[in-house]
Amino acid sequence: MNTPPSSPEAERTDGSSVRIGALVPLTRPGWVGAGQHLLVGLELAVREVNDAGGILGRPLELVVRDTAADPQRAAAAVDELAGLGVAALAGEYHSVVARAAAARADALGLPFLCSSAVLDALTDQPTEWVARLAPAQSHGWQIYADFLLGSGHSRIAVAAEPSVYWASGARILRDHLAPRGGTVIELDMRELTPTAVCDELVTQRATALLLLVGHPEPAVPIVKSVRRDQRLAEIMIGAPAGQPEFAEWATLLGDDSAAVPFLRYLPEHLSPLGARVETALRERLAEAPSFVAFEGYDTVTVLADVLRSHGADRARIAESWARVAVEGTRGKIHFSRTPGISVWQWAWTPVQVVDRDPADPNRFRILHTG
Repeated sequence: MNTPPSSPEAERTDGSSVRIGALVPLTRPGWVGAGQHLLVGLELAVREVNDAGGILGRPLELVVRDTAADPQRAAAAVDELAGLGVAALAGEYHSVVARAAAARADALGLPFLCSSAVLDALTDQPTEWVARLAPAQSHGWQIYADFLLGSGHSRIAVAAEPSVYWASGARILRDHLAPRGGTVIELDMRELTPTAVCDELVTQRATALLLLVGHPEPAVPIVKSVRRDQRLAEIMIGAPAGQPEFAEWATLLGDDSAAVPFLRYLPEHLSPLGARVETALRERLAEAPSFVAFEGYDTVTVLADVLRSHGADRARIAESWARVAVEGTRGKIHFSRTPGISVWQWAWTPVQVVDRDPADPNRFRILHTG
């Protein structure tokens, strides 16, 4: 084990740390902004745990690996971290990457608390080794579909790239909207330019366009093209996966960044704990923290509680998911077996549909809650 840094907490230990492996997208093609927020949340919670005496006197140590949105790289990182003796895994933002990490963690018998990925089928079979804080995609995206219907949108186009995650999102929207009179029109972004997307929206008489694509490419060029097309002045652009949450969206799009509704996993009003953590996250990020930063903080908070109560034995950690009852930044965290979800699931974190205010794109408006 590494020798911990000299501190009052370290001086009371036998020199060993309790290690948590952290999977985070920190380089392209990963969503770097999300990865940075996730890591800052993880690191803040680790610092606070250690300031409070660590894990029964032993310092908590974060061992970070960059997944770069690459499933194979993530699986290899899980193998490496398991060999380094981590007690558990934390993190990951991209669903397809988290799915690869979860499969490997399950195979190795390594507990994994997934912070931010939402794909319902995080593992092919039910597992005792994996738990998740983020709401399942079916839960959040059905709330988004209800928002669309409530806003008067029944002909909805989705600009989609090939991916398990995007395909799952399109299916959830279609299955939820069809019985309620809604139609989902898929636009294949392997074949269409942003200009051709505009032509399709006019032809299909769509009233809403949802971006089921990567950021910044091709999401930003699509938004710019649609906003400049006078035929589409009334169309709503939406991004259920949350691209507009991060500052880079506003930087790249300016005024065009506003009025693009997305999903955010925060309560309408933060608790005193949430408000304190928000202040600390804002200081470290030098910008408003996204919900992903709160997810990172809550991940370590849960793992630290489990480690204090059950020790660093991997099997005991996995056996403890059902007994978790931890006050997080966004509510009391419990895990349960949820129908259709293969991992231990917090059901559910608060869900909002939010956009950037056209009057001030740095301010967010809550449009719908679920």
